[in-house]
Amino acid sequence: MQTSVVEVRQFKELDLSGGVVVEAFSGVASGIVGSYIISSLRLDQIAVMDSPLFPPVSIISAGKPEFPARIYAAPQRKIAVCCSELTMPPYLYRSIAKCILSWANEKNCTLVISLCAMPLSEKEEKCRKKCTPVLGVGSNDRSKQILENNGISQLDFGVVPGITGAILNESKWNAADVIALLVETYSEVSDVRAAALMVEAIDLLLPGIDLQVTPLYAEAEEIESRLKNVREQAKQARSIRPLPYS
Repeated sequence: MQTSVVEVRQFKELDLSGGVVVEAFSGVASGIVGSYIISSLRLDQIAVMDSPLFPPVSIISAGKPEFPARIYAAPQRKIAVCCSELTMPPYLYRSIAKCILSWANEKNCTLVISLCAMPLSEKEEKCRKKCTPVLGVGSNDRSKQILENNGISQLDFGVVPGITGAILNESKWNAADVIALLVETYSEVSDVRAAALMVEAIDLLLPGIDLQVTPLYAEAEEIESRLKNVREQAKQARSIRPLPYS
């Protein structure tokens, strides 16, 4: 399947009809959530996302090379997770969003959940009086109703950045309902805490999938360290100019 400059290269076919796709590209906190869901639900890798414009790196895991962007899934749970350890360049956000939504539509998935941890500036942090909960944004009336039914507060005004913002925009031309889960991060809300808040929200949205938050804290530090190390090592690779796409 080809979508703009990003494509899904699938090597295992699964029936995900009526299921949900979780996008966990957008930062360390989202990466922690994606890794935790994959390990907790024992998801299998079924595909990779690839592009000639992705950083030219291989992620070595358990001694085996892996593509920097991958898709894991389990047909019995009807869930797929799109994840990457790398920070993708902004010029690819829209192409990644289109690719994820197109693949979700191809698999007849009915809901896409995109995760976004938004770091506050130092000035914004000083003005913050208390921790804010997870906020949700629904792409249409159906997804807004899902948020309301599960008691998740909705963002009325603001800006959603990154791949999550691109997914919300591109959802206008896609059949799947989209929910963005947003968490503000600052000194009192670490990436681990932000990840736990998002896991709690996902657990509410997907009652058929039991995600326990407590074990996350035991694993999160190791996951966070691994993600940050990979991103640091990938900085040199990102300085290599890729060939133009054709």
